[in-house]
Amino acid sequence: MLNVLRKVHAWAGLALCLLVLPLAVSGVLLVFKPQWIRATVPGADASATVTADTAAESLAAAQAAFPGLRSVTFAGPEVGLHQAYVADGGGGYLTSDGEVIQGWDRNARVVDWLFDLHHHLLSGETGATVAGAIGLATALMVVTGLIVWAPAWRSFRGRIAPGAGRAGWLAAHRDLGLMAAPVLVVITLTGAALNLDALAARVMGFQPSRPPAVGSGDVDWPGALSAAQARFPDAQIRMAILPAAPGKPASIRLRQPAEWHANGRTVVWIDPATSRIARVDDALAYAPAQRAYNAFWPIHASKVGGVAWKAVTFAAGLALIALSLYGAESYRRKLFPARRRVRQAAARAG
Repeated sequence: MLNVLRKVHAWAGLALCLLVLPLAVSGVLLVFKPQWIRATVPGADASATVTADTAAESLAAAQAAFPGLRSVTFAGPEVGLHQAYVADGGGGYLTSDGEVIQGWDRNARVVDWLFDLHHHLLSGETGATVAGAIGLATALMVVTGLIVWAPAWRSFRGRIAPGAGRAGWLAAHRDLGLMAAPVLVVITLTGAALNLDALAARVMGFQPSRPPAVGSGDVDWPGALSAAQARFPDAQIRMAILPAAPGKPASIRLRQPAEWHANGRTVVWIDPATSRIARVDDALAYAPAQRAYNAFWPIHASKVGGVAWKAVTFAAGLALIALSLYGAESYRRKLFPARRRVRQAAARAG
């Protein structure tokens, strides 16, 4: 049985490594996205205090500056500028005074292209499903790798760089996999759950929140934002999301002090017909399973744990890249030994 599992691990890993690499490379580069933005965008490192009044003013400025506006993420501790998102995937940054600092089209920025690659494989919702399946398969590969190599635990030497010959590549693959396995399981499973959210909800046993039924109209954003802040006076207003279509609600995302999610998962739904609160989804009142699911994104995206967790996830991403390359190279050497011997013999003869 163990020999069969070893072969499955080897051949499935060989096929999977090419699919994992774009996700791993893009994930590694995205770990320090906020730091990169603060270092390269003027004003992004500023401190910002967002109130209902200032949020309404900034939203009005964004609506004037960006036709087709879909939502605004307000300035916060990570990025001190408001970010506008438009329907075609573009967007821009605004200061608290409504000045546009940058604007861009869909995936015109490297960080947006990397995120689209990491989350959607540049292929929309279909790509997101495929990326989720890859994440789930990678987690299974890590677990089967632990099972396969368990009998050889005495040979563990903590090697992270390959030694001589195919045995050296396999030893580095095994040792690095053993060291990185706990973090890799967490990162790959949380990433898979985020992309396969409906499946994750069924497995974890909770019902995702659905938008309420509302009417149509123009939202009175100053009043709606004030009502949301009054409902959660200790929370930060993080996002304002315009109705997706007539008859659809607007929403305001808030982050309560006990929430891990950078933009909060507390949602105040607004009826555009009346600009009043249609429903409130209090993230701290969710069932334990849904609260656990809401922690997946902060964990996966390194939004908790400070610099230490960022460093750990960054190192785990590098380890996943190395594991893919080490495994592929070791089996390339196994599959083509004759050619290698011929080349070596020719080199010695010459």
